[in-house]
Parts: sequence; structure tokens; C-alpha cells
Amino acid sequence: MTAFTPKRLLTAGALVGVAGLLLSACAAAPDSDTTTAPEGTDFLACAVSDEGSWNDKSFNQAAYEGLVLAQDELGVEIADAESGSEEDFAPNLTAMVEAGCDVTFAVGFNFSLNDVIFTVADENPDANFVWIDGWNQGQTNLKPITYAMDQSSFLAGYLSAAYSTTKVVGTYGGMQIDAVTAFMDGFYNGAKYYEAETGTPVTVVGWDPAAATGDFVGDFANTGVAKTISEGQLAQGADVIFPVAGSLFTATAEAIREADSGAVMLGVDKDIALTQPELADIVLTSVEKRMTQAVYDVIDSLVAGEAFSVDPYVGTLANDGTALSPFYDFEDSVSAETVAELEAIQAGIIDGSIDPLATP
Repeated sequence: MTAFTPKRLLTAGALVGVAGLLLSACAAAPDSDTTTAPEGTDFLACAVSDEGSWNDKSFNQAAYEGLVLAQDELGVEIADAESGSEEDFAPNLTAMVEAGCDVTFAVGFNFSLNDVIFTVADENPDANFVWIDGWNQGQTNLKPITYAMDQSSFLAGYLSAAYSTTKVVGTYGGMQIDAVTAFMDGFYNGAKYYEAETGTPVTVVGWDPAAATGDFVGDFANTGVAKTISEGQLAQGADVIFPVAGSLFTATAEAIREADSGAVMLGVDKDIALTQPELADIVLTSVEKRMTQAVYDVIDSLVAGEAFSVDPYVGTLANDGTALSPFYDFEDSVSAETVAELEAIQAGIIDGSIDPLATP
């Protein structure tokens, strides 16, 4: 790719085993077998997953890799708990408090269910929590990490419209929540920006931001529904599909393979063509939510002695908190003109002259 390729954080590589650290749902605190990197510091960084595993090759894994990177680079100790369902959130967070964690990351919007994150934070004022895709309701110990995912998704929408031969592109979500529809809004508006700039009509199926209606699985686990939605969008002529549903992109990949229509998809949260190279031939790019970077940065600041702050961390195009992945197999399929336009659009979003939340 050209200079549009974003700079990259040196990551920790493959997901590290956590046999001595892993807390199953509702389990006790980590045992004394916890290992540290050389010259370890007396700091315990912890995380609780959303529903699913740390090796989901998507949202949860990206956050967990921030812990691993901090362990490798900063010498901190780490501990974690995987949540099998929302009922595990409260006991898992409590287990982290009881483990003596210096900071605990809650991964995902769903920690708002039944106000669990707020309740646990209020009940444990001496513990520090960081909530990815969250917000603060007056707590003095809860730091939100948020992302302007409409920004990178706008770029993805423009790219998809430019790449599409049918000029029909699709998107769908796991659940209709703000953390998901932010991607879909940006994608829709980016595709329509291409339409406005080129005069070529583009149809976006699966989401209408004005009506706030579209295609949603209802959760982030039902591969059958995700595949059915993908098949429906392919049948409508979509040759680029953007699933905003965590690891359910695998169902979209299956639908694309079976249709054998030449369609492609976009990855979400992580660089999917890199993490799952067997899909690289159908992944045009990925819309990265760089949670690894954010988790590492928060831990780094605390280890360096900075006071815990509830001021939100906001990942943007400007601070490299979100970006498009390289095009890899599709580099020769994306014209130099399109790359140049993407660079100009990114600059416009950063300087405020282009609003990714506005439909052209």
C-alpha cells in the first residue's frame, strides 16, 4: 500500500497462554504461580471479557493483547476472567477486586447491562476500572475508553463503494447499540460521500441511519443468523459486506465462499487478513479499533506514576486509535486515485472539514 498505510504498534505476537492466570467465570483470584516479565514491576493489570473468549480473533482478543504487551514490555503481572454470559460480569469484576488488581479493564458495552459496571465501581471505590466502549456516571474510579469508529468506517464506506462493481454494499450488526451503529453510520455516510463526489449511485443495504433500522443478529454469537443475513445481502447484489458483529464475520466469509460471486468483506476491530490469513483473499481491509494500543497506553501511564484519571481516552484517526488495515491481496485492486482520495478524506476528517456522521 502507499503512505496511507497507518503506523503500527509493535504487538505482542500470538496470544499467550494464561494457565496460571486465567480465571474461569466466577472463579477465585489468581494463584501464586503468576509469572512476570523480566525486571517485573509491582503492578497487577487485569481484564474481564465480554461474552466469549480471549481468542475470538476480534474484540476481546484485541483488548487482551494489550495486557500481554504490557506484561512483555513493562514487566507487569496480569490476570483475567472470561465471561460466558452477562451473569458472569459482576462476579468476575469482583474477583479482580479481590485479586488486588491495580486496574481492571471491562471489555465491551454490555457491562452496562443492569448497571453492573457502575454498581461494582461504586461498591469498590478504592479499585480502579477502565471500561472499553463505556462511559462514566459520576464515578471517581471509572475511566471510559471510546472510539470515533464513524471516522475509520467512513473511509471504509468510501473504499467499498469505489471497489464495488455492482455499487451495492451491505452492512449488519450484532446488536443495535451505539458501539455497533457508530461503525454502520460511518460506513453508510462514506459510501454516500462516494456517490455525491462521483455522481455514481450507491445502494447501502442493511442499515438506514435516518430511520435507525437495519439488519441485526441480536447478539454476537449466532452464526446461523449472521450467515442468513449475509446471504440475503448477497442476494440483493451486495459485493462488499461489512459485518459489525465481533467474530461473526466468519459466518459472512462462509456465505461469500458458498456464493462464489466474487464478493468480499471488511474485517472489524482487528486486522483480520493478518490474524486469519486464510481469509485474506476475501478481506478488502479491516476497520481497526485499536484496543491493544489503548489498554497498553493506560497501563503504561499508571506504571510511570501518573495518577488514575477518569478522563476518557478517545481513539481517533488523529491519534491512531482507529484506522484501516493495509489492503494486502487487494493492493493492486485499489486504484492510486482511490488511495489519494482516502488520504484526502482522512485529512478532512482530522481537520474537521468532513463530518463522518453527516449523510452527504
